[in-house]
Amino acid sequence: MRDPAVTFLVILVIGIAAGLLFDRLAGPSWLARQFSGSSRGIITSALVGIAGAFIGYHIAVLLALGSGLVMAAIAAALGAAAVLFAWRMAK
Repeated sequence: MRDPAVTFLVILVIGIAAGLLFDRLAGPSWLARQFSGSSRGIITSALVGIAGAFIGYHIAVLLALGSGLVMAAIAAALGAAAVLFAWRMAK
């Protein structure tokens, strides 16, 4: 049995890291720069990454894809990447 606090912290760290990495590598889209005039904040990218990590983790739990911490981390990373990509396309 894994500790819920450890799982929460792992998902949180993965979401923040994915958001910061995405913001650093992808940057704002051309359309977002045209409308906003500036780049979006690093905090916003981190928060969207956290949301995606939690979505990915909960989808993996609902589908019973695995019970280990490694599977939770992989699902959180995939969820964060998917939500960050969708968020960038929507901007």
